[in-house]
Amino acid sequence: MLRATEALMRAGTPYIGPGAMALQLCYDKLTASERVRAAGIDTPADASSFPMVTKPRRGSDSIGVRIARAGPVPPGYIAQELVVGDELTVAVLRGAVGAPLKVEIPPGTLYSFARKYFLRPNRIPITDPRVQETALRIATLLGVDWAARIDFIHDRSRDRLCFLECDAAPHVALGSAFADSLAAGGMPRAEQLGRLILGACS
Repeated sequence: MLRATEALMRAGTPYIGPGAMALQLCYDKLTASERVRAAGIDTPADASSFPMVTKPRRGSDSIGVRIARAGPVPPGYIAQELVVGDELTVAVLRGAVGAPLKVEIPPGTLYSFARKYFLRPNRIPITDPRVQETALRIATLLGVDWAARIDFIHDRSRDRLCFLECDAAPHVALGSAFADSLAAGGMPRAEQLGRLILGACS
């Protein structure tokens, strides 16, 4: 996706979707986390002891994320502390924020690529303005210029909300977490499509 947007920009070809600069920043998990942390938003700390979460530095959709209990961190990966809590995801679309969705998986289970798109667990809307406010701040910090799905983990024992990932090229189809978050926040599908497509043409 990043290569495609870069090629379209170089060619001067108009398209509807995320800008290359937003994708480049969001796809670099290390730089994105550092920018978010510098703004005072909590993120999992860098890890040097097991168990830890390892993930490719570059990429999206939780591809390659795993809980490591031993062994070296592979080249090109980053290591973060394992935060156990509720997985939350929320949509941001041109300044509008959906309702946070709590992903119904057991605490300590990763919200992996497979669970996001194939073994999809239930997602329950919750009311937490802090999540919405933080998601909008993150989208601004990371230069999101179209749409995004932002993932958090909430450690309820310490009421700690940690930013995990910003996908600046989210799956936007009906039934996706992105669409469901916006719908739960009061934005009907027709308005979603208008903002996604017509808003990009205005």
